[in-house]
Amino acid sequence: MNTVDAIYGRRSIKHYDKAHSLTDAEEHRLLEAATQAPSSFNIQHWRLVMLRDPDLRHRIRVDYAGGQAQVTDASLLVLFTADTKAWHKSPERYWRGAPDDVREQMSKGMVRFHQNRDARFQRDEAQRSIGMAMQTLMLAAHDLGYQSCPMIGFDADAVARLICLPEDHVMGAMVAIGKGIDEPPWPRPQRLSIDEISLDNSFA
Repeated sequence: MNTVDAIYGRRSIKHYDKAHSLTDAEEHRLLEAATQAPSSFNIQHWRLVMLRDPDLRHRIRVDYAGGQAQVTDASLLVLFTADTKAWHKSPERYWRGAPDDVREQMSKGMVRFHQNRDARFQRDEAQRSIGMAMQTLMLAAHDLGYQSCPMIGFDADAVARLICLPEDHVMGAMVAIGKGIDEPPWPRPQRLSIDEISLDNSFA
């Protein structure tokens, strides 16, 4: 599929065929595609929690996500989290397969870049990585003929407790993926004009 066509064709779909399942091969292909997203120093902060347990998904839907149907009905529900200390945990592993000098240079550079940054920077950098991986996953789903929906409409603190989120991780959004029920999505809302969102050089 043409990438630009996928960008324009992807829509956020709320209702899914709850009887449909992705094959193991399809799920693996989607996750492999998500890992191709860019990240600074190739750090790959993202840690994807595959919410599979029907009881857990039901509880999230009813208690923490305002009853949104896609939480239980989508074939796949992926919770994006990120490890804010990924740079400190065997950083050389992000450069496996690279020449020795490149691996050493980049892994040491990663540590130097991050070690004196404050918690806000670490969180923001992790969220940037999450955002790029999420979009990559959704475009891959579209390419496979599936629909998707990014979600922030849930109690992140409560869900963090449910999944035992480590202290050095941050919560991102969820992405629901599956076979959308055959009903037309809402008309695409008007996007702001390029003149409204694009500035030359500064806001001054």
